Amino acid sequence: MAWGGGWGGGGGGGGQMFGSSSNTGLPFGGIPSELMDEATKLLATEPTHEPSDIKFQQRPSAKERRRLTLPKMLGAYPGYVVNGSLLVIIISLVLQAGPKLTEYAINNGMSPGHRSLKVIAVCGGLYLVLALLSSIFQRIQVSVTGKLASRVMHDLRIRVFVHFQRLSLDFFTDEKAGVLMSRMTSDVENLQQLIQDGISSFALQGLTMIVITIILFTTNVALATWTILLIVPVLFAFSIWFHHASEKGYLLSRDRIANVLADLSESLYGIRVVTANNRQKRNITNHRHVVGAYRDANLYTGRVNAIYGPSTNMIGILGTGLLLGIGGHMVIEHKLSVGALIAFFLYLNRFFQPIQLLVQQYNSLQQGRSSVIRLRELLQTPPSVDEVEGAATLPTIEGRITFEHVSFGYNEDNLVLHDVNLEIAPGESVAFVGPTGAGKSTMAKLANRFYDPTSGRVLLDGVDIRTVTLRSLRSQLGVVPQEAFLFAGSIRTNLGFGRTNITDDEIEEAIDVVGLRDLIERLPQGLDTIVHERGQTLSAGERQLLALARAFLARPRVLILDEATSSLDLQSETVIERALDRLLEGRSAILIAHRLTTAQRADRIVVIDKGGIVEVGTPKDLLASGGSYAAMYEAWLASGGRDATRDEDD
Repeated sequence: MAWGGGWGGGGGGGGQMFGSSSNTGLPFGGIPSELMDEATKLLATEPTHEPSDIKFQQRPSAKERRRLTLPKMLGAYPGYVVNGSLLVIIISLVLQAGPKLTEYAINNGMSPGHRSLKVIAVCGGLYLVLALLSSIFQRIQVSVTGKLASRVMHDLRIRVFVHFQRLSLDFFTDEKAGVLMSRMTSDVENLQQLIQDGISSFALQGLTMIVITIILFTTNVALATWTILLIVPVLFAFSIWFHHASEKGYLLSRDRIANVLADLSESLYGIRVVTANNRQKRNITNHRHVVGAYRDANLYTGRVNAIYGPSTNMIGILGTGLLLGIGGHMVIEHKLSVGALIAFFLYLNRFFQPIQLLVQQYNSLQQGRSSVIRLRELLQTPPSVDEVEGAATLPTIEGRITFEHVSFGYNEDNLVLHDVNLEIAPGESVAFVGPTGAGKSTMAKLANRFYDPTSGRVLLDGVDIRTVTLRSLRSQLGVVPQEAFLFAGSIRTNLGFGRTNITDDEIEEAIDVVGLRDLIERLPQGLDTIVHERGQTLSAGERQLLALARAFLARPRVLILDEATSSLDLQSETVIERALDRLLEGRSAILIAHRLTTAQRADRIVVIDKGGIVEVGTPKDLLASGGSYAAMYEAWLASGGRDATRDEDD
């Protein structure tokens, strides 16, 4: 953990970085000097962690494909489950000894002819000892269930995150980021609360009811039978209604809290657009509607609880009154001792107490169950682009790309590409140009297997890319998107994102090739300067320069550039064009070109329109033919040399 180098650079690094950051327009990203001593002490106490041995497989293992259920999650740690269960049994038995001691003290120490202070004192002492033992066992039980919950939740979070890495792009396009965040946050937290507190309490109260029922029958069969006949059927009927009503409410609640997080996430990510368009009031109104829907779901579950809780309480009170009349009559007729009657009602009170607690724990159980259902649905979502069984490793390629009768649509009813045939030779750079929505970026995504064709094949060196592993395929293809994305971390970390064994010399070479030297020298800590969330502290052009350097360091055999110069000014574009000559040397390349200056540098130009290829040729030949590209070029010249066809990603 290199805090000193990455975050502050030493005792005075924080202050120095603050000044430098202010000068360069970057926010402070280090540790304040007044906190450095405490941070150093904290770092000294950090335990040594063994290196993680993580092996990612695109196809899930048999264990990962198992249906997600609570018993299976708990079954991974049988020792904790067994110990926790034993502790619940011990606590339940210890807690129920009190009324029996009370009965013994009344009958043998307080009744006429059996008055004994010694008996009362012994019973009182045993009562205190049992209370102390119960407290100790409960403390151990909380520790055991806490450790169990932390381990199960750790495994679940990793499993969900790994599944996110396997899913295809269309899943993340269709699903809101906030909804996915809710699966990793609120849903997992609900399960943690359930495992840590809910299950043990639920088991304890359920076992307590069983133990008390047995004790009631051993105390007096007649009174126990009346209890079962008068109270249990009504409580059972109410519980069935509560199960169905609360399950509906909690599933609705899980969906609506996901919508709340999705709306919040979208508003935060788009805060610049919101501010620029004065959308604050409308956004607040919309968020009130989303939060209001979540409130309505909670009000529904609240009403269900408000009916069930007081109703069961009233049933208990009425049942106790009836049983008191029956028991009192039995005492008068000398069929039951006073001590036994008092003990029976002490146990009867404890019989109703777990029912009230079970109502509260049942809420936790239903919340956790709803979360399991939503997480199970997520984990059972298969990637649309998946490896075939026994996929081969793609050998080192020359870079021949072939589109063979390719048709594709993001939905089956609306095809974007129609029977496209194209071959790109090894080392050849081909620019795709055309109007918005023609299918330029779609073809690039098919080449990288972000999507699979609806029909036809995409081949690399004659190999159908659906038959090889995704890792071996994408390790030889580099992509520079139109909007460069930088991760939180240092400049150095972002440059080496595509490789794990990168050297300082290679990084320095990439900096010089792409033209990053001026930027690196201006930053307060050079390559170790912290890049903040999504790289927002850097300009769009600077982010694109870093993305190009990252692609250069990945050493791909085929390069796909989705208008890599669209975010740059003319001066930076000149630097990038020189860098592209080095970057494309000896590599096949697909250039999504919105600026015709980029297209003119390609070996061939492919004009795409209405889902098909309308022209293919060298820039010179296409201009001479007077077709679609020549018309685009004339329009570009008429606009003063600026690309009139510039658009967003298809």
